[in-house]
Amino acid sequence: MSIDPNTPVLVGVGLVQQKEEDPLRAKEPIALMIEAAQATGVDAGASDLLRELDNIYVPVGRWRYRNPGKLIGDGVGAKNVKSISALPGVSQQTIISDACTSIAKGEISKAMVVGGEAGYRLLRAQIAGVELQDVVSTELADVVLKPHDEMQPTYEKDSGLGQMPVGYYAIIDNAFRHAHGMSIDERRDQMAALYSGFSEIAAINSQGWNDAPYTADFIREHSAKNSMLAFPYTKLHNSSWNIDQASALLFCSAGEAERLGVPRDKWVFPQVFTEANHMINLTARDALHRCPGAELAGRAAFKAADMKPEELDFLELYTCFPIAQDVYAAESGIPRELDWSFTGAMPFAGGPFNSFVLHATGQLAEHIRGKAGSRGMVTTVSGVLTKQGFAIWGAEPSPNGYQFIDVTPEVEKTAKRREVVPGYEGDAKVAGYTVMYERKEPKRGIVIVDLPDNKRSIAFTEDNEAIAAMEAEEICGQHVELRDGRFRFAQGGPKA
Repeated sequence: MSIDPNTPVLVGVGLVQQKEEDPLRAKEPIALMIEAAQATGVDAGASDLLRELDNIYVPVGRWRYRNPGKLIGDGVGAKNVKSISALPGVSQQTIISDACTSIAKGEISKAMVVGGEAGYRLLRAQIAGVELQDVVSTELADVVLKPHDEMQPTYEKDSGLGQMPVGYYAIIDNAFRHAHGMSIDERRDQMAALYSGFSEIAAINSQGWNDAPYTADFIREHSAKNSMLAFPYTKLHNSSWNIDQASALLFCSAGEAERLGVPRDKWVFPQVFTEANHMINLTARDALHRCPGAELAGRAAFKAADMKPEELDFLELYTCFPIAQDVYAAESGIPRELDWSFTGAMPFAGGPFNSFVLHATGQLAEHIRGKAGSRGMVTTVSGVLTKQGFAIWGAEPSPNGYQFIDVTPEVEKTAKRREVVPGYEGDAKVAGYTVMYERKEPKRGIVIVDLPDNKRSIAFTEDNEAIAAMEAEEICGQHVELRDGRFRFAQGGPKA
């Protein structure tokens, strides 16, 4: 097959992991990212390529470097690189798409996407009571990408959901479970079995963080070592970010790969990228269990690639929380019979904050390199399930050429938004709910409710009897009474 010289190609992968118990000996995040970046040149067999980089993209993590792209560029000897930082809430798929699309358009010929964290180092420092001295970076990146809309409005945070995403996803999960006719126990068993399988994959993954699998019973139940965070999610249903991992992806045009002599068995082709970036905060979403962006972006990806989900050789559904996988699969037609993760998933393989997609993509490249006809998919979730991304990669270029499809305008036309009435008082019906835990104890029950006029509101309770009922019985569809931001079950409602 004749290849257009501007076809984007992934030619170098750098995957780094450290498990250093002494935080003063452990490398800080930028050092890990530079190490991963340098490894891409070695992997491609073309280290000179690094000095010619046009763009370096970095998804911003928990660290405080204001211009990480420049620090990485300096580390690999790139003299005239443009640094591009993407704040949380900007999809990781967006920066990969931008790099590849810019190459396909001939605007640039070489780019790198780099991310990483040293959360385990931070944890060890806190335990040891030592202060870490990290590199100081005060200048801003050349370009800073920011989310367009607010992900978590004040009325949601004030309800007790706070700024951490676990409660938001737990509400979606309970709404999804109810909509699909599952009991609480059926859903909890289903998640536990799936995640136990993921832990087994991570245990044999050389790039995985956890070395030992977990039983389904241990994952399912609240315990001292696996506390409930937001019902029905225990700690092991959540992405693990207290890990030290960095990853880097090196891209160039096919023409540059030929010129630099990168071996063809190193080439991996982005075939189809699709994205949806229409943001609607959780309370305002018309159907809490649905994700129109995942439906449109997922199905567009398979259509453009002229393939069915069952034809994928490898699949990584984003695993920040269980419902992210289930919603994506349901909306895009991916069956449960497929293996939903080849890494072992974010709770077990490790979920470096805001850069797991890079790590998964690097591992996918290593799986499909040199295997004729092999194709795989990595999906992306961002902004509390407000942004969706699907990426299909292949050992060969797509017969239709590289395609980037943004379905955001279509999502904007079809996704319905409900008006939210903070502080509503009166009768309502529960659409979704969770129980938030604090210091390993149930603290606050939170409900998103449908109002009689099809509007929405959110409320909470700290009544122990009501909280116990929320974990034992089906609450979706129950009638509640709201007053002063709190709720109580209507007469005849559930009893613990």
